[in-house]
Amino acid sequence: MDPSLQNIAGSNGGIPTPAANTPTPSTTGSDGGEDQKQNLAQVINSIDKTLGLLHQLHLTVSSFNLASQLPLLQRLNAVVTELDTMQKLADNCNIQVPMEVINLIDDGKNPDEFTRDVLNSCITRNQITKGKTDAFKSLRKHLLEELEQTFPDEVEAYREIRSSSAAESKRMAQAQGILSNGDVKVKTEH
Repeated sequence: MDPSLQNIAGSNGGIPTPAANTPTPSTTGSDGGEDQKQNLAQVINSIDKTLGLLHQLHLTVSSFNLASQLPLLQRLNAVVTELDTMQKLADNCNIQVPMEVINLIDDGKNPDEFTRDVLNSCITRNQITKGKTDAFKSLRKHLLEELEQTFPDEVEAYREIRSSSAAESKRMAQAQGILSNGDVKVKTEH
């Protein structure tokens, strides 16, 4: 490369430096979730800016002539600078992307296919589990009916024990703020 061009390529050509685009720490005192959202928004903005710069670079390259050499170098510098900024911003984001999604994108497929497949798989497994649960409930009901015909006193004692145990569990759950499905109640602060 021509030494004069290296000098131009090495300068920022009036394009903002990474320090100008570096995120500042959040001073709002908000929780980590809000910081993660802000970091993600900054990365998305950087990606959008990079895409715009790549488009400009494409236009410059497609109509390249000797006079457009300086704008080409400036746009190349801008892309490199923005990619560096994007990397720095991405270091602040903790997002896990499944390898299957990356492989789909590499294969030129829509990553929404992965989401659809995962949801369909979850629905299928949920239906299988519900079927098993219903089968066990039906078996329990049938066994209790049969046992009640053969051992009515023992079944009555069993039902009393079950009802008192269920009442005790419900009372303890309410005291601890646990919902009947095992979730914990969250108090909303106004």
